[in-house]
Amino acid sequence: MDNLGDIRLFVEAAQQGSLSAAGRKMGLTPAAASARLAKLEARLKARLFERTTRQLRLTDEGRLYLNCCRQALQSLDDAEAALQAGQGVVRGKVRISATSDFGRNLLMHWLDEFNALYPDVTFALTLSDALANLVQEDIDLAIRFGVPQDSSLVARRLAPNRRVLCASPEYVARRGEPKDPLDLAHFDCIVLGTASGPASEWRFTRGDEVQHYSVPFEAARETNDGAVAREWALRGYGIAIKSMWDVEADLRAGRLKILLPEWHYPDAPLHALYHRNRFMAPRVRVLLDFLAERFAQVSDELESLLGLPPDRQTHGSAAKPPLSEGL
Repeated sequence: MDNLGDIRLFVEAAQQGSLSAAGRKMGLTPAAASARLAKLEARLKARLFERTTRQLRLTDEGRLYLNCCRQALQSLDDAEAALQAGQGVVRGKVRISATSDFGRNLLMHWLDEFNALYPDVTFALTLSDALANLVQEDIDLAIRFGVPQDSSLVARRLAPNRRVLCASPEYVARRGEPKDPLDLAHFDCIVLGTASGPASEWRFTRGDEVQHYSVPFEAARETNDGAVAREWALRGYGIAIKSMWDVEADLRAGRLKILLPEWHYPDAPLHALYHRNRFMAPRVRVLLDFLAERFAQVSDELESLLGLPPDRQTHGSAAKPPLSEGL
């Protein structure tokens, strides 16, 4: 316990990739941070980092020690949170992971609203469309579409996730609108890449009808970033499939227009993911309840405003969709 501050400095430096940045965060000068890390390495009789003027890289010993330190610090933080829970204290930092467009366009505003209610809570927000290993990441809450296969994570459904075919009014005025999914062959399409490859196989249903369209790679714009796909659609480069949560502001403002609204694209409902075996601090529990309430308020209003048909499951589709990347 005498070295707890040194250990926290080591973990922070590994996370930030910079000893001076970690020191600043902990109120230490660069010289003091360097001295404390040297003291820790001397006590351990092991070198934790390889240092250059531009880079701080973990050694093999450092990586091993980091994993153990993170678990130990998490246990201490959980113990403190458990004590606070009995006092009903809502304060501290919540580490959140979310997809890029959703995080920028909606979640950030809701976190501002939450902060107005609970000013002693701060956030560490990581935005990425990639499916990182959520078990290994130092996060309290992840917002993802679909559910994970990992049984160590709990998935709480927050809201449906209607995904819509959309394009800018300028593109529609220039090129017209498809009458059914097969007409997409005559239009420019924007494809979102995933870890398993580009999502170029588009499947649509209307009642008992099913139509498939394979977007040709040679003609499509491709990106692995949902924000880029949205921006390309806004700039009139073509038609994209986006979550209603991702483009709700654009649809409300008329910057994007829904195409083929009577055809249904497979959905991946929005879930909050958190560690099954980790104590949930009051700040995380209160934030999760707040987000669930905000989604419930906005979801029905948004679908009604957009004029979308009811979201009904197709035959035998009660199975939960897998965790999906991007929007």
